[in-house]
Amino acid sequence: MELLKNTRNLHGMNQKLVLVIILAFLSTNKVNGRSTSPLHHHHGHHHKHIKGYFEYSAITCRAYTASITDFGGVGDGVTSNTKAFQTAIDHLGQLGSVGGGSLLYVPPGRWLTGSFNLTSHFTLFLHQDAVLLATQDENEWTVIEPLPSYGRGRDADGGRYISLIFGTNLTDVIITGNNGTINGQGSPWWVKYRAGQLKYTRPYLIELMYSDGIQISNLTLIDSPSWNVHPIYSSNIIIQGITILAPVRSPNTDGINPDSCTNTRIEDCYIVSGDDCVAVKSGWDEYGIAYGMPTQQLVIRRLTCISPTSAVIALGSEMSGGIQDVRAEDIVAINSESGVRIKTGVGRGGFVKDVYVKGFTMHTMKWAFWMTGNYGSHPDDKWDPNAIPVIQNINYRDMVAENVTMAAKLEGIAGDPFTGICISNVTIGMSQFAKKPIWNCTDVEGVSSDVTPQPCAALPPVQGGKACEFPEEKLPIEDVKVHMCYYKPKYM
Repeated sequence: MELLKNTRNLHGMNQKLVLVIILAFLSTNKVNGRSTSPLHHHHGHHHKHIKGYFEYSAITCRAYTASITDFGGVGDGVTSNTKAFQTAIDHLGQLGSVGGGSLLYVPPGRWLTGSFNLTSHFTLFLHQDAVLLATQDENEWTVIEPLPSYGRGRDADGGRYISLIFGTNLTDVIITGNNGTINGQGSPWWVKYRAGQLKYTRPYLIELMYSDGIQISNLTLIDSPSWNVHPIYSSNIIIQGITILAPVRSPNTDGINPDSCTNTRIEDCYIVSGDDCVAVKSGWDEYGIAYGMPTQQLVIRRLTCISPTSAVIALGSEMSGGIQDVRAEDIVAINSESGVRIKTGVGRGGFVKDVYVKGFTMHTMKWAFWMTGNYGSHPDDKWDPNAIPVIQNINYRDMVAENVTMAAKLEGIAGDPFTGICISNVTIGMSQFAKKPIWNCTDVEGVSSDVTPQPCAALPPVQGGKACEFPEEKLPIEDVKVHMCYYKPKYM
């Protein structure tokens, strides 16, 4: 063990020799493979702690492991572990993909830390009693460049604070555990944001950029300073079994925001948020148009959301690179402002098309359906008034709602209506305080079938009870399997 610790002081040695030393140490902590269980028990539960082993699911099992305590980590909630995390990840990163890569174990404790960068072929694993505590010391948060598809920060001009867990240009990276916790300690950030005291945009909890092969699973995220999970310019992403909790009046605490990403699967998540539970994005006005990277091939299923002031699933408003082929099913909304909301406006450009939603249950809503074509908030005064977004082929079916204030508010853009809207087999129970008109539709075109109460004239009923479309063929990410992995920590 001392051997691994002492490698921090071997900077003058040949890098190959360091790698040999690390391998020699880590081989004593080798993970059992995905196909042979050391437990010989039923695999019905994903996160067991039996006979000293943890069983967990992952897209890749790791051959080598180490604990944050091997690198001087102290889980007392007071000592800063920023250096320990970065040193551990830097050392494990030297292994590359040898034997399937490496895993850093975070044992029970309260681990105060600033931002740290992940590496490829790597798993960060949080024990169920481990809590990562984001530092509230702004000096520990590096300021980085704005996202190229946004042109500036979301909270302020210029740069943005780096996310707590950050990575760029990575392959095969996993952030998981048996429901360990990441606590953003966001309250001071919310206060400063509301008071206009921030020079830069608030940090997110997890952000991975320009990466491929991402898994974020089986964690609880609480009190993020701003957005919680933000994959951007990335592909082949699985986000599953995540619980996200924030006060429902906390500012911009979006749950999961896939942004200019391809082939993403979000499933089995529970989110209570001060903003949209899932917000699908692809860049802001002229910057997003120039970057030109859409979010596409996205599946969202078995999501439960509580968001009294925002949407369960939002498409936009930053959608200037385009959003296409989004499939959502088996969604539960409770006490939320709207079910699926499309947010856009003149200057955004881009498109939102081929959206398919089915199996949606809503309890206590302001709107069941909401589309906004007059959304403002531009990054600067260089946005193009001729950049008109295209909204088409939007399909909702097999939905039930109760205690709803207004069935729908569907507002397109004058002269450029939202087209191809289809709503079928939908029953909406109105609140005793329901507002009229129940359906408010302008500059939209489409059809409806078996919808109660009767939709607006812009969505006339079709004969024969036609059901709106939902693709039968799977997206590639739906065929990606996770494996059962086994990990035996040295310290229990």
